[in-house]
This record gives sequence, structure tokens and C-alpha cells, in this order.
Amino acid sequence: MSQETKVVVVATVEVKPGSEEAVQALLETVITHTHTEEGNISYALHRDFEQPGRFVMVERWASREALEEHFTKPYMAELFAALPEHVSAPPVIIRTEPVPLGGAAKGVL
Repeated sequence: MSQETKVVVVATVEVKPGSEEAVQALLETVITHTHTEEGNISYALHRDFEQPGRFVMVERWASREALEEHFTKPYMAELFAALPEHVSAPPVIIRTEPVPLGGAAKGVL
């Protein structure tokens, strides 16, 4: 696939008990900024209802370049600097490209 193919990212953070509100506040700041970035299509926070300390971010980007630019932003550096005291493991960030199977309305995020 080309570099201009849309990118979907699933990022998971395992939060220490008692740090859920602090991490949600950190992520709220990042979300506010990210929603204004050129190339960001969506950036949505989810919380695992079986494990409330697990936050999952589902992101859509116009290109790999837009995603890589996102990681250079100062608010991302601030997030990654602040996270270690609140998480039980490093964030897991999975970068994907669509494999469009089935109908376009349901087969692609």
C-alpha cells in the first residue's frame, strides 16, 4: 500500500489503580490538540468495561506522514513523559492499514 493510504492506530494503556482520573485528564489534553491536527480523521478514547484501568485510543489518520507528525508534537512528548508514573506497562501502539473486505460501509473504519 502507498504511503498515502489511510492509517488506523489502536493504542492501549494499562493504568495503575487510582491513576485512572489522572490519565484521563492527560489524554483529554492530547485529544483536544490532536483533533485540530491536519491529517487527523478521528481520535477517540475508549475504556474497557471489564478492566476499567485499560484505556484504548482508536485513531484514524489520512497518511503515515500525518501520524508521524503527530508524534513530534510537544503535547505528545508531555504525555509520554507523564505516563510512566501512572501505568503498569508501556503503552502498546499498533499501527495498521486497512484491508477492505466486505462492504465499504462496514468493512473499513
